[in-house]
Amino acid sequence: MAQQESGRWRGWVWVVLALAVVFCLLLLMRSNRERIVVRTADVERHDINRTVSTNGKVVPTVDFQAHAPFDGEVKNLFVTLDENVREGQQLIQMDDRDAARNVAAAEASLASAKSALSAMERGGTQDERNSASSDLDSAQLQQKQDAASLDSLKKLQAQGAASANEVTAAQQRLAEANVRVAQLQTRRTGRYSSDELATQRAQVAQAQAALNSARGVLAGVDVRAPFAGTVYALPVSKYDFVKSGDALLDVADLTKLEVLAYFDEPEVGDLSVGQPVKIVWDAKPTLVWHGHILEAPTTIINYGTRNVGECLITVDDAKGDLLPNTNVTVTVTTQQRQDVLSLPREALHTEGANNYVYRIVNDRLVKTAVQLGIVNQTRLEITGGLSSGDEVALGATTEEELKDGLRVKAQP
Repeated sequence: MAQQESGRWRGWVWVVLALAVVFCLLLLMRSNRERIVVRTADVERHDINRTVSTNGKVVPTVDFQAHAPFDGEVKNLFVTLDENVREGQQLIQMDDRDAARNVAAAEASLASAKSALSAMERGGTQDERNSASSDLDSAQLQQKQDAASLDSLKKLQAQGAASANEVTAAQQRLAEANVRVAQLQTRRTGRYSSDELATQRAQVAQAQAALNSARGVLAGVDVRAPFAGTVYALPVSKYDFVKSGDALLDVADLTKLEVLAYFDEPEVGDLSVGQPVKIVWDAKPTLVWHGHILEAPTTIINYGTRNVGECLITVDDAKGDLLPNTNVTVTVTTQQRQDVLSLPREALHTEGANNYVYRIVNDRLVKTAVQLGIVNQTRLEITGGLSSGDEVALGATTEEELKDGLRVKAQP
């Protein structure tokens, strides 16, 4: 009988133990169902940069563009596109026949203008001076004759052999002879006025300028490289007919390049001289160039539909693989922090001017105020409120809203 009672007692013990285990399992399952699964991140030390990107255009700092000096034919082409050329090397030769004729005509015009000026300064041409001298000699001879005649008539008048009218007529003839001599002498030494001489000197100067221009055009038929560089644009071919002023080719030193970039107005205040820049070109996506800001924007201009500031950027590592006039994307690092506490940006929550995150402490969310430094598109700098190693919730794996005190299960 005692053994039966003992067996029943042990049976009840096992039943109670089984019920306790089931109860604990139910509690555990319920607890797990109440805990929200959240993605997490630890507060860690990182380098954080803040950047701003925009478009820009590559411009050479040492550039030469040859233009056609006149309407004509490209007689010879001595280079090819992308060819490296040395200083003084001949690049293009234009047909010089018309230019040579223009120089000859200008030289003739200048010689004629100078001859005319010389003649005017000497009182006329040789023939004109000879004629004037002959006229003066004749007038002076007539003057002497009229003076002698007047003397004779005056003596005869004193003797009563000549009338007063005869003496008056002789005086009149001498006066006219004197006037004639004076006119011829004046004409011999001052035939041309100062205004006439000034006009002729101006014609000489104009003819000289025309000759200089014609010679410059003739000299321009041979296009030579003013410095060592690379032919990066060659829009013409041999025997092409070009108009005066048309572009013939472009040469630049491709190791000395700059980028003219256009930053939107709200970003201008973050830019300053010396900030590092990364440059990429879609045509060569595997390459990256580097530079720094040489001139920060000083004013805002209209650029299409944008209000922008122009920024000049040097390319520090140009090696000839970046071409002028190409459109590039530039990224300026405006702020840098090294080895600072940081979190992914998605961990941040804001209420007005207050910033906070949710720390995970004993499987519960704890709302924690934080102070921030640099914030970029992916990470933020923590300057206060957290310590290295703190675990912070980024967001629930469901649409559950995070709140203070919520029980959670971390999913790194």
